[in-house]
Amino acid sequence: VAENINISARGAHSAFGWLLRDGWEKGNADGQIKAMKVKTPSAEQKIMYLSGGNQQKAILGRWLSMPMKVLLLDEPTRGIDIGAKSEIYQIIHNLAAQGIAVIVVSSDLMEVMGISDRILVMSEGALTGELSRDQADEARLLQLALPRTRA
Repeated sequence: VAENINISARGAHSAFGWLLRDGWEKGNADGQIKAMKVKTPSAEQKIMYLSGGNQQKAILGRWLSMPMKVLLLDEPTRGIDIGAKSEIYQIIHNLAAQGIAVIVVSSDLMEVMGISDRILVMSEGALTGELSRDQADEARLLQLALPRTRA
């Protein structure tokens, strides 16, 4: 788990591209495991042995190990249990509250309506609509998402 969390931020935390500060990796991994609520017996656990939800949270911890202004998440809750989904939604809301722009790509309409301030809908590679959370409902989103038939 620690290896996966630390891999992306090593360059930013090393001297000469290879010399890491003492304790940085352990501190960062432990901090992200705690912040993301990753359930693991140890930071040294191989990520492949974690549940899908805990794998997703560890990967989020990887990207959050670096300062950022924008975070792009592609189907962040696909294939995970409802408890892990709820935790990931909370992480997304917390990041947005900190001023980080979080862009979520999702095919789950209920998820999109539940976590978005603004929704952009695409169909066949083209933007077909932009709605605020208040304007969005399932029927409208489906209408915009489904390909238009040509006569």
